[in-house]
Amino acid sequence: MREDLLHYIWKNGKIPLSNLYTSRRKSLQIISLGIHNHDAGPDFLHAKLEIDGQLWFGNVEIHVKSSDWYVHQHHTDTNYDNVILHVVWEADAVVYRKNKEEIPALELINYIPLTILTNYYNLFGSRKAKFINCEKEISLTNDFKFSIWLERLYIERLEEKSNEINSLLVETNNNWEKVLFLLLLKNFGLKLNGDAFLSLGKAMEFDIVRKLTHNVFQLESLLFGLSGLLNNASSTDKFLIQMQSEYSFLRNKYNIRENSVQCPSFFRLRPVNFPTIRLSQLANLYGRQPQLFGKIITTKEVDHFYEIFSISAGTYWKTHYVFGKLSPKRENKLTKSFINLLLINTILPLIFCYSKWQGIDVSAKIISLLHKLNREDNKITRKFKNFGVRCGNAMNSQALLQLYNSYCTKNRCMECVVGDSLLKGK
Repeated sequence: MREDLLHYIWKNGKIPLSNLYTSRRKSLQIISLGIHNHDAGPDFLHAKLEIDGQLWFGNVEIHVKSSDWYVHQHHTDTNYDNVILHVVWEADAVVYRKNKEEIPALELINYIPLTILTNYYNLFGSRKAKFINCEKEISLTNDFKFSIWLERLYIERLEEKSNEINSLLVETNNNWEKVLFLLLLKNFGLKLNGDAFLSLGKAMEFDIVRKLTHNVFQLESLLFGLSGLLNNASSTDKFLIQMQSEYSFLRNKYNIRENSVQCPSFFRLRPVNFPTIRLSQLANLYGRQPQLFGKIITTKEVDHFYEIFSISAGTYWKTHYVFGKLSPKRENKLTKSFINLLLINTILPLIFCYSKWQGIDVSAKIISLLHKLNREDNKITRKFKNFGVRCGNAMNSQALLQLYNSYCTKNRCMECVVGDSLLKGK
């Protein structure tokens, strides 16, 4: 037996609310189940009960065994002084308050419907390794309920992404433009170089970036030099030598230090994702869009976002991926799929957070934009597809990632629409 099932049963009133008896055979009637508490303290607050003809107002604590009260040290915690009922699967011990009064216990083993227990063990009982517990049943969930659930999951994911944005706002004294720059750097670095690129952004004043947007070569030299990509004293490549000279000038002019910057990696990356290409693209983005933050905040159509981010790496990088080594000519332009990643992971979360800061709800607008973006293709979305879950756009794929990472892998099935339907047998 798991405690989350007992929480689910109590919260949703899956037991009779009257004609109950405590473990000491005192009559019990539940008038109000209380409010589920997700913070420290008892599990349900402000419950209202009638025990043996006496009315009680207070809190409810839930455990698998009543002896868990002592295992969890609740007898020493004043937060539990106002517990009026101990709801347990098995009453294996008598529990007392600090004043030595016995806390009544309700033993759920006598009241839980057999159908719920059967459905519960069908969901969790198999020892066979699964991708998700409900992989055979998830496609049978009511389409309308599941679509509403996916929207809720996506908003939950946006809220989580907002935590990183809020942390950066604190670090930058609410400088939204710099936060955008930092987030773009992290996302241009992708998974391998995200942290290294972020350290690069934190090591320079954003005012310097603003001053250099009129001169892409200077901005590119600054980004390359600060990240350590110009550290090759023996090279005879003219472009590298020019960059080294320019960076030396900028470094002295702005008193820049590289101590806290991580060096980006080229290991196991496709050439189009080399840090040289991505940093050049970012420099050219700011050279072309110096007022980038204001522009993205006011943009309302996906096609307009594609226009904003329709940029390429510098001329040198059309025939190079690294300094001094020629490669077949190509534009090294931001692809639509990469722009989609920027929209999903940076732009839309930032718009959401900024609008919320202004007191404006743009959830519907963001969901509408995501419906116009192609779904992400990764091992998680492919697995869900194999189980018959339709994933037609980026909102769906983001929601499924949230579902898998925050619910499925943590066995939070009781909090999921699918798990709830299975427990109810619907």
